[in-house]
Amino acid sequence: MRQGEPKARTGGLATRLRERAKAARTEILALWLAGRDPRTPWYAKAAAAAVAAYALSPIDLIPDFIPVLGYLDDLIIVPLGIMLAVRLIPAELMAEFRAEAARRAEKPTSRVGTFAVVVIWIVVAAFFVWLFWPGGAG
Repeated sequence: MRQGEPKARTGGLATRLRERAKAARTEILALWLAGRDPRTPWYAKAAAAAVAAYALSPIDLIPDFIPVLGYLDDLIIVPLGIMLAVRLIPAELMAEFRAEAARRAEKPTSRVGTFAVVVIWIVVAAFFVWLFWPGGAG
């Protein structure tokens, strides 16, 4: 390679996508940490909690089995939500949360946490079915 020539990209598309997915997971974990920290402003907590809950939830706004549209929310809604929440959190706090998230990402995942998210979504869905079912709430 000659001096001044741009470096060739190493790794293929799949490698870059895996790296971006890992970075997004770390960012979502950092947002979850921000949502639980008392130093985070309330409006940033609300945005961080909403984004983290949606991103970590097994239930999507648009189900993944719908061709093209099913992954649209994962490709557009989640990154936009992450960007919004990150901008609302003070930079020095976000750097601290990212460092903690990177440390925690190396540990194994919690099945209890996954189970809790699923149970919460089932309860919320059951509530809305009860609320809007003919003759349900009133």
